[in-house]
Amino acid sequence: MAGQDRVARVRALLDGVRREGRTALTAPEGKLVADAYGIAVPGEELARDADEAVAHAERFGGPVVMKIVSPDILHKTDAGGVLVGVEGAADVRAAFRSIVENARAYDVRARIDGVQVQELVPPGQEVIVGAVSDPTFGKVVAFGLGGVLVEVLKDVTFRLAPVNTDEALSMLDSIRSAQILRGVRGALPVHRAALATQIRRVSELVTDFPEIAEVDLNPVIASPEGAVAADIRVILGGSPPAERRRYTRAEILASMDRLMRPRSIAVIGASDVPGKIGHAVLRNLVDGGFTGEIHPVNPRADDIQGRKAYASVTDIPGEVDVAVFAVPARAVALVLEEVGRKNIPNAVLIPSGFAETGEHGLQDEIVAIGERYGVRLLGPNIYGYYSTWQDVCATFCTPYDVKGGVALTSQSGGIGMAVLGFARTTKTGVSAIVGLGNKADLDEDDLLTWFGEDPHTTCIAMHLEDLKDGRAFVAAARATVPRKPVVVLKAGRTAAGARAAGSHTGALAGDDAVYDDILRQAGVIRAPGLNDMLEYARALPVLPAPRGDNVVIITGAGGSGVLLSDAVTDNGLSLMEIPPDLDAAFRKFIPPFGAAGNPVDITGGEPPSTYEATIRLALEDPRVHALVLGYWHTVVTPPMVFAELTARVVAEFRELGVEKPVVASLAGDVEVEEACRYLYERGVVAYPYTTEMPVAVLGAKYRWARAAGLLGGRS
Repeated sequence: MAGQDRVARVRALLDGVRREGRTALTAPEGKLVADAYGIAVPGEELARDADEAVAHAERFGGPVVMKIVSPDILHKTDAGGVLVGVEGAADVRAAFRSIVENARAYDVRARIDGVQVQELVPPGQEVIVGAVSDPTFGKVVAFGLGGVLVEVLKDVTFRLAPVNTDEALSMLDSIRSAQILRGVRGALPVHRAALATQIRRVSELVTDFPEIAEVDLNPVIASPEGAVAADIRVILGGSPPAERRRYTRAEILASMDRLMRPRSIAVIGASDVPGKIGHAVLRNLVDGGFTGEIHPVNPRADDIQGRKAYASVTDIPGEVDVAVFAVPARAVALVLEEVGRKNIPNAVLIPSGFAETGEHGLQDEIVAIGERYGVRLLGPNIYGYYSTWQDVCATFCTPYDVKGGVALTSQSGGIGMAVLGFARTTKTGVSAIVGLGNKADLDEDDLLTWFGEDPHTTCIAMHLEDLKDGRAFVAAARATVPRKPVVVLKAGRTAAGARAAGSHTGALAGDDAVYDDILRQAGVIRAPGLNDMLEYARALPVLPAPRGDNVVIITGAGGSGVLLSDAVTDNGLSLMEIPPDLDAAFRKFIPPFGAAGNPVDITGGEPPSTYEATIRLALEDPRVHALVLGYWHTVVTPPMVFAELTARVVAEFRELGVEKPVVASLAGDVEVEEACRYLYERGVVAYPYTTEMPVAVLGAKYRWARAAGLLGGRS
């Protein structure tokens, strides 16, 4: 059916349902929708009396399924309104009467249109294909095991709608029970193309009709011959949410350039009184070494911290790139009007007391002012921001000036300070640290757009509790990931976490299963915890990209080798099957009580030369793509001896153009901490007292490499 024709047919049907004041389509109406979009369903007819039911059943031949048709009964099974496998005229008549009586007993006021008589679908694997309207990502299509399994196992995967054929096929492999679809215990595999077609067409339907809130094809009976939806449910929703103000890529980059590389900053509410936010912001800008113009603004002072103060931003001569607000929430709107009249493109709103405390009207007011004047708002309810390469420390917290390639953002001020402390402790060089708070305007997709182009940024890590516009974030991530890793810590995975997030920022955390699948679809690396996010961000710029899947473990301790092997498997990596020639080469350096294979166990009593020789073998063999080292502290090979020889060998191969990711786990006394620092500074990502973290960061690097198209296979 031509696209315009099918849309017109379904539009007329949905409009009719709306006019009747209904939100749920009846089964016959659902079939009309399915037929229009090519969604495979069994043959069916509506019977208004028992005689019609018998006639329909005879025409189909064989057993049939009979279901109540009522605009007032959504869950037919709960009402005793479904009978399966009915055959023969007498049984069909009896079934008709029973279904109608059950429905009337269930809801005496329910309107009953009749009974649907449906062909019995041949047996197969029950799956579910559906779509929902997600508050963060909009229309999302779902696929998983159907029937009771969808409720019990929740083995479902999600994608943004619409999906193409390749995306639909990828969904079949993304559920935990994917092997069932491929055939187990002699069963034939299901018809993958037919299933993918059902998914794709449902996604097209909900894309064409935003008012459709939910579609369920459950169950879809998948067999080697095809995929048929035994039942279709379509639910209409309310009015779609109002469109947010959108900015073009050029507009985002222009305003972000002036925010992150300003030449002139005004501090509104600047103060001479230590302990006040306006004092700390001004002091940090000066002490942080910002070489541009700094303008204190306070109507009650002529001079603040030795600088000329202005009563209003409108009195400042020349252009101003950023206005940092350190005034109470109630004063923000009035001053923001002045910022707008001064044509200042960015307002950094430190004050709290907006939507996070229930003051939604106050936040809506400043958003409207910002839109009216074209002022982009960062915050409110934030600690400020750092742009280290420009020596901008526009915050009331402690300064930070270690320049590097990691951009870090957080929705929470407390998490922002944890980011700052981690960066300082680990000497992680950063390009920026940005607080987002309530995200009244600027949010993660604005920052991703900027950091994706920023030459100083090589990796982006973001703590978030919600996304205002999931689709805009996905688009920005997809544009950024091929060039730079994006790491996300999504808070609010549990109901309790979601409530905590909502109370803090005035925003609700989205459904975690949807977030998990769609962030992966966008190529984002999701971190399970705060420390993981920070370690990924620290490690990913250090590790070279792998060029293949073969991971080799070399360890001086058998116990560490076992744990490292577990970690490799847990992170979806592949232990290399050591070829015979490489195995023989390793064995030349391993004592008889050691073990070749993978892990390569050289034992703890071996001298430094054994570590060096085996590491060289792994680095020089092109079939080995990544190396995991397990070190055990002994007097034969002390920690710094191990660190120095490892760093030297890696550097030698790097000079020869051989760059492979090398991570290390060091077990031993406190000297291993210094050894790890030494290795990290020289391009070997090393951790003391843990076998999990070095492999986790290697796994993160592999996930990015796959998402960026540098490796084949699933991400």
